[in-house]
Amino acid sequence: MAFDLTRKNAFITGGSSGIGLAVAKLFIEQGAKVAIADIKDPTAIARQIGAVGLTCDVSNESNVAASLKSASESLGGPLDIVVLNAGIGDVGHSLQETESSLIEGVTAVNYYGVVYGLKHAPAVMSDHGSITCTASLAAFINVPGSAIYSASKKAVVSLTEMAALELGPRGIRVNCVCPGYVDTNMGSGDGGRQLCEAFTALGRMASVDDISGVFLFLASEASRYVTGQAIKVDGGWSAGLSLQLLEQLTGSGTSPG
Repeated sequence: MAFDLTRKNAFITGGSSGIGLAVAKLFIEQGAKVAIADIKDPTAIARQIGAVGLTCDVSNESNVAASLKSASESLGGPLDIVVLNAGIGDVGHSLQETESSLIEGVTAVNYYGVVYGLKHAPAVMSDHGSITCTASLAAFINVPGSAIYSASKKAVVSLTEMAALELGPRGIRVNCVCPGYVDTNMGSGDGGRQLCEAFTALGRMASVDDISGVFLFLASEASRYVTGQAIKVDGGWSAGLSLQLLEQLTGSGTSPG
């Protein structure tokens, strides 16, 4: 029963594909009423899964505020769960080569999208609710060519911690999930798969179903004393050098010495 979301109202940005869609489906399976928001009209997908669909550009503050209000009205009451998941993953350029348009685009969605969500969600939320942001392992592990993306996700971690402090008196918990490479349309294809096979303890890339359960945990009563946390869901990448990487580099699965 700790994971039961019956009678809970949930709002998810970036909810029509990838991690957001997987989270929406899982929340509905656990009894929640869900509104998904996306920059492309998500009405058809929402209808398929039994959710409410809302069009929202998270880089636009008035859009975010209006979508949150519409979600609360459509679902019949205050929101209990907010997932700020919308993001873009443009990478592959050194800082010196990065165009201003990429800097502005990534920052507008990945940073401002979370700022606006954290600013306006509490006004339409019940006390003792839950907000979960999608950050990234890139907030902790740097890969050359992803400076702007990594910085935007590190900012999400900082915003999560600050919001947890400010919303604590209302009992609203704020956390973020930090996935490694995930097999989605926003993923990095074969390159990301090869990195995961080499660097993760589990030796594989994540699926959306590997990630969505962590969002369920953070939305549910099972995590009622968890707030201000950045939870890495990375197959063990951040734990250290994998056995398979050591074997590739040194011919041995143990530390040289």
